[in-house]
Amino acid sequence: MIEISTSSAVVAGAVLALLVLGAVFALAAGLRARSQGRELHEQNRRLAVMVSTSPAQAMIVRADGRVELSRRLADWLGRADVPGDISDVSDALEVEDAAALNDQITAAQKAARSFSLSVRARGSERALLVIGDRAADAVGAPGGVVLWFLDTTESQEEISRLQRDGSRLRAAFDALTGLIEAAPMPMWYRGPDLRLLMVNTAYVRAVEAEDAEDAVERGLELVEGAGLGGPLANAAIARDTGEPQIAAMPATMGGARRMLRLHDVPLPTGGVAGFAVDIEELEQLRGGMKRFGEAQRAMLDRMSAAVAQFAPDRSLVFVNQPFRRMFAMKPEWLADRPEFDRVLERMREAKRLPEMRDFPAWKAERRDWFTAPDAVDETWTVGSFHLRVVAQPLPEGGLILVFEDRTQQLELQREHGEMQAVRTATLDSLSEAVAVFGKGRLQLWNRKFSALWDDDGVLDGRPQIANIARAIAPRLVRPQQADIIGDLIRSAARDRQQRGSTLQFADGRWFDVTAVPLPDGNALLTMLDTSDRHRVERALRDRNEALEAADRVKTTFVANMSYELRTPLTSIKGFTEMLQGGFAGDLSDNGQEYVEAILQSVDRLGTLVDDVLDLTGREGTPLRREPVDMAAIAREAVDLLAPVAKARQLDLAVELVETAGSIVADPRRIRQVIEHLLRHGIGGTPEGGRVLLHLDGNDRVSRIIVSDNGPGMSVEAQARAFDRFAYSGISRNGERALRLGLPLAKQFVEAHGGKIALLSEPGEGTLVTVELPRK
Repeated sequence: MIEISTSSAVVAGAVLALLVLGAVFALAAGLRARSQGRELHEQNRRLAVMVSTSPAQAMIVRADGRVELSRRLADWLGRADVPGDISDVSDALEVEDAAALNDQITAAQKAARSFSLSVRARGSERALLVIGDRAADAVGAPGGVVLWFLDTTESQEEISRLQRDGSRLRAAFDALTGLIEAAPMPMWYRGPDLRLLMVNTAYVRAVEAEDAEDAVERGLELVEGAGLGGPLANAAIARDTGEPQIAAMPATMGGARRMLRLHDVPLPTGGVAGFAVDIEELEQLRGGMKRFGEAQRAMLDRMSAAVAQFAPDRSLVFVNQPFRRMFAMKPEWLADRPEFDRVLERMREAKRLPEMRDFPAWKAERRDWFTAPDAVDETWTVGSFHLRVVAQPLPEGGLILVFEDRTQQLELQREHGEMQAVRTATLDSLSEAVAVFGKGRLQLWNRKFSALWDDDGVLDGRPQIANIARAIAPRLVRPQQADIIGDLIRSAARDRQQRGSTLQFADGRWFDVTAVPLPDGNALLTMLDTSDRHRVERALRDRNEALEAADRVKTTFVANMSYELRTPLTSIKGFTEMLQGGFAGDLSDNGQEYVEAILQSVDRLGTLVDDVLDLTGREGTPLRREPVDMAAIAREAVDLLAPVAKARQLDLAVELVETAGSIVADPRRIRQVIEHLLRHGIGGTPEGGRVLLHLDGNDRVSRIIVSDNGPGMSVEAQARAFDRFAYSGISRNGERALRLGLPLAKQFVEAHGGKIALLSEPGEGTLVTVELPRK
């Protein structure tokens, strides 16, 4: 028996305890490692399952080109075996894709740059998305690259489809955008908050913005005002109700006020699209149509014909005043818009329809007027009235009825027929030859006209004007004058001018031919036999020539006699003055009176001789032309005749106005004019009377007025006051006398281009006015 010391035992026990503890620890560690191993195995199994079933398959590419990949990935690549080198993988891909993949792997190895690349297996439709990155150290492939392959075949098809749809939608969007931009009407899009997000070019022009961005950024609204009833309110209603909204609002576009119809359309996105249509012209047209309708109805009210209009539903919509009167219908009954049948029945009740046996059938036939292809025109006879009825169907399905009272027209036609007969009888009873020409032919003529032409039946065929002229030519003294007839007729018918001429027939007859335009465009030709008048005119011309010759002989005789009278008058005056001067001795008082009476008579006779010479032998004597002071000339005449007026106890008054001025004339003749007028006034005014000489004028004429308050002159005396060698009847001093003063004054005044006028009333006096031109 081996004895173990105590210390050894202690050491052994300690060692044993340590061994036991180590064994226990090792056992516990083994159990723990076993548990961890089992967990790692399970985790690895799960990861392997996940990797094998993952839509992405990994491939490790080492630095030397060797690869590690799964069987599934090899199937994706179309390889029967599992590739061991990157070149085998490249051979499984399309050439372009293999080259691109190698380039990307090289870049990832050198620059640690990740990449994403789409490749296709050679000879397959399979599309693969490769995502590559440098391998981490944990992979155990230093300098290598980890590639993840995803099968995107279905996704690629979807992507291709989406790309095609996107291209199509993009093209449609571009076309729609171009259409919106090219649209002539403003268009816009609002977001759910109703703020503008997009506008077209027409909108930009309408709001006068710089561009679409400027209009959107500034929020320029097309229509002013965003309150109740404004554009935003309309868009809000469309957004909230999901129903399109339409509203008409005014807007200012291009500086002009326009009426717009706004359309707001809600979109599924919550926004609102809108566009505006310019309806200004439409509104104006609508207003014009309304005014036209009102004017048309006002015009229909002024028509004499009765008019009624029915709507497509056959209700009465309008009648004019003549319709109410013609058919005795009250306005309140018509205001209810009665139906067509009721209107006919009311007409029948008022006895305004023709009598018929089957009224319902007749009414049904008239109801067909609404669908008739053309207007219907018929005549109704109601008692003594005759109505023309025109039914005009309207394109929109209504009907217009026009009732025209032709009673008076038919009566006028009857009267016209009677007037035609009366006209024919009247024309035949005229003493003139009368014919009416129209359209270049003879239309109507009377018996007198036929007697001039129709010896050979020329007028039976209503010949043309040229044939009429040729037929009458042989019967005229000058055949070429026959063309005058055609010229007169054409002037009246075409030029609407009345002209006349004279024709002489070979048998000695004379005719006054006159063509008169008629209101209907025709021409009336009249031929009046004036043979008797021509004979009388010829006799009067012969007599006038004889009288003119006698007047010339008388004038010559009077002039010669006046010259002959001057010699004895001069001798008488000379011897009388010698007696008065005492050459034959002193005269007694009575002898002196006799001598003075002789001298006065000689002076008066000398004046008469001078007047006669002025009226006869001096008519062609030229006038002197020099400035004449009218006031000075008048004073000379007044000074000469003042003693005569004083001797007759007359008041000779003179009024000289500065406007009388001066004229260019013969001073001696102007003074004689004033003297003759004053002598006429003085000689015709009884004692105690008054004679007034008044001179005035203007810028055109100088005026002389001589008036008196004598007994005046009769109408006959006034008519002959200016006649030469005419007795004035009983003169104003009660004696028959030959008055030469007024004729001489008239002759001198007219020689100066002036005018003389006499105004007198019996018992009121006489006034003579002379106007002499300044130039």
